Amino acid sequence: MSGESATSANSGSPKPPGTGRLGRLLQRSEAARGLSLLSPTLLIMFIGVAVPFGILIVMSFWTQIGFGFDTSPTVANYENFGERPIYGALLKRSLWMSSAATAATVLLCYPMAYFVAFHIHRNKMIWIVLITLPFWTSYLLRVFAWKVVLGYEGVINSALMTLGLIKAPLEFLLYSQSAVVITLAHAWAAFAILPMYVSLEKIDKSLLEAATDLGDGPVRRFLRITLPLSMPGVISASLLIFIPTTGDYITPALLGGPDGAMIGNLIQKQFGAINNWPMGATLSIILMLSIAAIALVFMFVTNFVRKRIS
Repeated sequence: MSGESATSANSGSPKPPGTGRLGRLLQRSEAARGLSLLSPTLLIMFIGVAVPFGILIVMSFWTQIGFGFDTSPTVANYENFGERPIYGALLKRSLWMSSAATAATVLLCYPMAYFVAFHIHRNKMIWIVLITLPFWTSYLLRVFAWKVVLGYEGVINSALMTLGLIKAPLEFLLYSQSAVVITLAHAWAAFAILPMYVSLEKIDKSLLEAATDLGDGPVRRFLRITLPLSMPGVISASLLIFIPTTGDYITPALLGGPDGAMIGNLIQKQFGAINNWPMGATLSIILMLSIAAIALVFMFVTNFVRKRIS
């Protein structure tokens, strides 16, 4: 009787957590445990990224009729993009200006990241804070600041006229493609310095010492060791700058003028002033596909070059 009562008591006791089928699966599979930990983040990304992206894709096949939509699937918007040269011209200009801003930012910020990583041995965090300090202000305020600097009566023109180097203000400084590129390069500099600094900081200094002992000079040591090992940071910085700047519309609207307008300005007008959401969705999809294609080619080329020089 006592054995039967003990058996019945044990059978009626609650099972410890994780003994069910799902619990055993989570215990056995590390991937399942990782997925369970990432599930909240994946859910937020799905709601905040995948769902809007899907809506854009579906809407790009609609047609705007007055203040409503004709939801019958059609490729008329994509045909309209191919038939109107202005769309392709703005897309090419945006990609070109973003590429120029990305190249200028990476080339100017790499020496700064290199200096902090290899030549600052104390209080590196203070240097990082000082470098990023100008970027604590609003992006819009920084754009307006560059408008003051590059304006007809701005800092540059006033200084050149005071020195007698020019007699009239330089008109090409403001409301031009160069003004947009300069402003974008400055506005996104922090996003280039930090990943390149992290990549340079992780380089094992003993490798550089070994190269020196084997007879490599500073230039050869940089090309054979420092540059290849820091390429992940360079690639990350380039993508962090190129992807958002291609669709920027605030900087071209304030500093670009007619010659500096980008595809982001056209997309903003399609969703806003013109109220043609399907066409705006189409332009957004084409822009994202173009960025993705260029990013893939860039990553392939940089990886190939890194392998050749390493």
